[in-house]
Amino acid sequence: MPALIYDPAYGRYSFGDDHPFSPLRVAMVLDLLWELGHRLEPVAPVPATRQDLLAIHDEYYVRRVEELSAGKPVRDAQSYGLDTPDTPAFEGMDEAGRWLVGGTLLGARLIREGKEKRVLQLGGGLHHARRNFASGFCVYNDVALAVHSLIRRGLWVAYLDIDVHHGDGVQQILYDDKRAMTISLHESGQYLFPGTGDVHELGSGVGRGLKLNVPLEPLTEGDSYLEVLEKVVPPALEHFKPAVLVVQAGADAHYDDQLADLMLTTRDYEQIFRRILGWADAFTGGRVLFTLGGGYSLSATPRVWTLLALLVHGLPVPEQLPETWRRRWGRVLGDRPPTAFHDPSPLRADIPNRAEIRHRNLQVADRLLQGARPYWF
Repeated sequence: MPALIYDPAYGRYSFGDDHPFSPLRVAMVLDLLWELGHRLEPVAPVPATRQDLLAIHDEYYVRRVEELSAGKPVRDAQSYGLDTPDTPAFEGMDEAGRWLVGGTLLGARLIREGKEKRVLQLGGGLHHARRNFASGFCVYNDVALAVHSLIRRGLWVAYLDIDVHHGDGVQQILYDDKRAMTISLHESGQYLFPGTGDVHELGSGVGRGLKLNVPLEPLTEGDSYLEVLEKVVPPALEHFKPAVLVVQAGADAHYDDQLADLMLTTRDYEQIFRRILGWADAFTGGRVLFTLGGGYSLSATPRVWTLLALLVHGLPVPEQLPETWRRRWGRVLGDRPPTAFHDPSPLRADIPNRAEIRHRNLQVADRLLQGARPYWF
């Protein structure tokens, strides 16, 4: 049985009621699974230790997080990306971040020790945090820490990031490491935070050719996204032959997300998740760790992540949302809460230049492979 990792303490990682990175999203997922009749029993983690964090984060950075967490003034906090509008400081921030890191590290350990193959961590995915810099709602980089925990024990890891924003922190931390391949599909940094993730960012030293980025055009639809995903991921995994796949499953490429411009639907996400699970079976013996990440539509994100939980556990995807769930969450779902689990068919005629967008995305994928393959020997 796949493992589901969660603790109510995850809800402490909150930047305030008006901040888009809301713990309500995961609460809605758990409640939806319950209303669908799936009493999945989460495995409870423990918070990561300070020593765990220092595997990748600089001590002086961790110390500043701890001081802000305790309510102490830190004059140079913003020099480290802390206490900014995106990532404001809050009481207990350090411990809240360590809870999320602890969950992702537990998932990596369950896989490493052979206790589980499929693991879904219902939190984490804080892929923007760097060694000594907070960014994009991310204080500690749980996914980079999990990858590091696996590779230092001899397991080569492929990290796949489907968040709409480039996984810049993970890439930076692992940029010269030959034991980790990173693959990020994201809206182009020409148009979207964090402004990185071009095809020429291939890694350095012995890690050259193992850091792969597919910057996508705004208004990219599911068909084009899946086409590029299929073009890049299988040959990369075939070359690298990872022992474990770690996935950041951000839901913010959905068309209803207010912070980005891609056009995926829940049906597209179902196809993406099914392919990833299939690639895990084909390339890593089924060993795959999923985390969450971005996703700021309270209508779409809980459905996307519930879909992921259902597929990981081999459960059927329903047609309708339970009425009790819709009523309970009506305040956050808005005036017209969805009734169906999946989105209605998209209005493709509303998207201009569809053929040109698809063509440009394929060109990007070709350029990436042409640049990376000379290093695959």
